[in-house]
Amino acid sequence: MPNTWNPFELIARRWQPSAAFVRRAALATVVMSVVIVVTGGAVRLTQSGLGCSTWPKCTPDSLTPTAAMGINGLIEFGNRLLTYVLCAFIGVFIIAARARAPRRRSLTRLGWAMFWVVMGNAVWGGIVVLTGLNPYLVAAHFLLTTALLTVSVLAWRRAAEGDEAPRDLVSRPVRQLSGLLVLATGALTVLGTVVTGAGPHAGDAKKVHRIPVDWHEITQLHVDFVYIVVGLSVALWFTLRAVKAPAAPRRMVLELFGCIAVQGVIGYVQYFAGLPEIVVGLHMLVSTLVWICVLRIHLALRDRGPVPAGDGETSGPKAEVPAPAEAGATAPQPAAGASSR
Repeated sequence: MPNTWNPFELIARRWQPSAAFVRRAALATVVMSVVIVVTGGAVRLTQSGLGCSTWPKCTPDSLTPTAAMGINGLIEFGNRLLTYVLCAFIGVFIIAARARAPRRRSLTRLGWAMFWVVMGNAVWGGIVVLTGLNPYLVAAHFLLTTALLTVSVLAWRRAAEGDEAPRDLVSRPVRQLSGLLVLATGALTVLGTVVTGAGPHAGDAKKVHRIPVDWHEITQLHVDFVYIVVGLSVALWFTLRAVKAPAAPRRMVLELFGCIAVQGVIGYVQYFAGLPEIVVGLHMLVSTLVWICVLRIHLALRDRGPVPAGDGETSGPKAEVPAPAEAGATAPQPAAGASSR
């Protein structure tokens, strides 16, 4: 017997969102995750990391910033308020995924995973403030935000596909190559946090402890990993063409090339121009786009069938069945009444 006191159950009885609405709600969480990364960077680049001197209050005596704290207090407090906006978007996604029939537990679990990552990162951000912007904790704070972005991209993808067992659209070595690209890009992101922790933008005008490594050397290592990511991307592009992979992942690799090209230009400009704040902020923005592109490519190389049709809905149009990835392989056949991708 359904639980009449369950608010999600009550909403589901009165509202049946479309599959398109659930996908848009998932995309909104991706956009907000990017916004949080960029605004968090703005806090550091404007030296507002300690704009609020404590946590969870802004000052020991005030929940909100005071006039004496100036613009830095407003920037730091504004970034804290954006956490509530992000939670609202995640809440809409959870409610929409829960209300839609048939119920897909995989989507609601991803939504709750996003929520708990946000809650954990909020507490972690408080610890960052209480420890005076410890660079190692700041780096972990950014990586937790990257984890949120990863889960939101996965939810966005899952909202556009079914719940069948994953079926590779290319051979296993090609999937492994895309997985290697994900790992290399993840390592590049981690190195970026080390560069930030050792670089001049400490997040506050006062003397803040930095990671004790040579900033120029760690930056060079970061650049070396950029070349690795570029090389793997080029290799993946030619491999996908060689095995006649579906058009979607090949197009996504081209999008990745565009993001990498823009990021490369921004990277060299910020290095030779002395790290101007606005350029560093753009670098952070495009880094999130690169990560999104890499994740989408990897997820696009497998298929989980069509989105389950809700009440009064029909399955979408059949997608093109990809050509076999290997010589002599048999083209996969779509299940009866379902579309294949």
